[in-house]
Amino acid sequence: MSELSLQRQAWLRKQQRTRTAVLLWRVGLLAALFAGWELAARAGAIDPFIVSSPSRMLDTFVSLWRSGDLFRHVGVSLMETVAGFLLGTILGTAAAIALWWSDFLSRVLDPYLVVLNALPKTALGPVFIVWIGAGPSSIIAMTLAISLIVTILEMHNGFLATDPEKVRLMRTLGANRRQILWKLVLPANFTTLINALKVNVGLSWVGVIMGEFLVSKAGLGYLIVYGSQVFQMDLVMTTVLLLAAAAALMYQCVLWLEKALKKHLGVTA
Repeated sequence: MSELSLQRQAWLRKQQRTRTAVLLWRVGLLAALFAGWELAARAGAIDPFIVSSPSRMLDTFVSLWRSGDLFRHVGVSLMETVAGFLLGTILGTAAAIALWWSDFLSRVLDPYLVVLNALPKTALGPVFIVWIGAGPSSIIAMTLAISLIVTILEMHNGFLATDPEKVRLMRTLGANRRQILWKLVLPANFTTLINALKVNVGLSWVGVIMGEFLVSKAGLGYLIVYGSQVFQMDLVMTTVLLLAAAAALMYQCVLWLEKALKKHLGVTA
C-alpha cells in the first residue's frame, strides 16, 4: 500500500512538472514571437507601417483604454457574440431533438440542412440587413446563420449514434421516447454538446465579425474596417489581438463549464 502511495506521488509530481513545462513553453514561444516581431520592426527588416509592431500596438491599446473606446467596442462585440452563441446552441439542440424525435421530419429536412450547411453564409448578410435592418439584430442573425446548422447536424448525428443496444434495452423495459431522451440520449451526448459549444465559440465570433464588416457603428469588426480604410494598421493589428484574446477567454469559459458539469454530473469520460 505504501509502495502504491509512493508511486502515485511520483506520478503526480511528474504530471505537475509536465504541466509547468508546457505552460513555460507556451509563454516563452509567445514572448519570443513578440520580441522577434519588435526587433524586426526596429531593425527595418519589416515595415512597421504595414505590419505594425508590439510597441505601437501597446500605444494604440493604451489610447483606446484611456478614451473609453476599448470597453465600448469590446462590449458590443461580446454582447452580440454571446447572444448568437447561446441562441445557436439552444435552438440548434432543440432542433436536433425534434429531428431525433421524428424520423419522418428528419428525412424531410435532411437535404435542406445539407444544402444550407454548404451555402456560404456571408452571402446572406445583405439579405438580413434588408429584412431586419442595420443593427445588432442583423449581426446576431448572421451569427445564427453560421452556427445554427452546424449545431443541428452535430447534435443530431450524436443522438443517432447513441448505443442502439442501450436504446433497445430501455424499450424492452417499457421506457417511452421521452424517458429514452432524458435518461439515455442526452446524458450519452454530453461530450457531443461540449464539442458543439467549443465549435460555436469560433463560429459565433466569425459571424459577428462578418456582420460588423457589413454593417456596424461599433465593435471589433468596425475597428478593423475603420483602421484598414484609414491605413491605421496599428489599430487593425491591435483589434485582431483583442479579438483573439476575447475568443480565447470565451473558449476557456466553455472549458470551465465542462469541468464544472463533469464534476456535478459525475461524468468521467
